[in-house]
Amino acid sequence: MLDTSREPLPASPDAPATPAEEPRGCLFALSQPPLMIFLAVIGCLLLTAALHDLFVL
Repeated sequence: MLDTSREPLPASPDAPATPAEEPRGCLFALSQPPLMIFLAVIGCLLLTAALHDLFVL
């Protein structure tokens, strides 16, 4: 049968002393400068194409 008690498990003797690194999510990825430069270039190209369609064609 499964143990449903909420008591903390004892630490294993070979566990590292430092805490585990936290998982990084999407906001961390968006904070990277190369990605932001790439997204800015794509956004400028889309904006240029939209303005061209609106005012030139």
